[in-house]
Amino acid sequence: MSLDRSLKIAPSILAADFADFGAECRRLAKAGADWVHVDVMDGHFVPAISFGAQTARAIRPHVAGVMDVHLMVAPVDPWIPGFVEAGADIITVHGEAGPHVHRTLQAIRAAGCKAGLAINPGTGLDQLSWLLESVDLVCVMSVNPGFGGQAFIPAMLDKIGAIRALIGDRAIHLEVDGGVTADNAGAIRAAGADALVAGSAVFKGGPAAYAANIAAIRAAAG
Repeated sequence: MSLDRSLKIAPSILAADFADFGAECRRLAKAGADWVHVDVMDGHFVPAISFGAQTARAIRPHVAGVMDVHLMVAPVDPWIPGFVEAGADIITVHGEAGPHVHRTLQAIRAAGCKAGLAINPGTGLDQLSWLLESVDLVCVMSVNPGFGGQAFIPAMLDKIGAIRALIGDRAIHLEVDGGVTADNAGAIRAAGADALVAGSAVFKGGPAAYAANIAAIRAAAG
């Protein structure tokens, strides 16, 4: 099955103005973003707390494209229905966030969403090789999850390449999340990614700079 592997830019609203999410999502669409990435953190699986399904539901009418929800929560299964109801297009979970990740991925698909699997920097690929028929997206964490503004871990380029080879011609997006900038977007894209999550690199400089920031990442990625 074919997949559109053109580059997708997915700004993370974790770096947006929390007091103005609806307008921020509209600005991102106007600035050329393809997806909106929603980082959900529970203060348990990761140190920080962000927002929940109510926020996703509130911004859904303002998201012109794909709403890409990344659940950094544990246990993850009870959270899934709320984000399905909120209108998520993609729901990504971590293999460490529940006892039966295959069942979790099946539940996401059965609810009508695309299912994603996030791979932490210290997590190997053995699990992924058994789950490729159950995922629509693999998200390589290029920082340790839980905080925005971290620097990209260079060793993750090799992991991106290895996952790209595992995916082969399957209809699976390869997303990279963490420390993505115009300076490293070319290398990340060359390694095989087709979706780039960017926070600070998109939102720096305020709304007047969003379009230029997104364009710079896209141009660097080639």
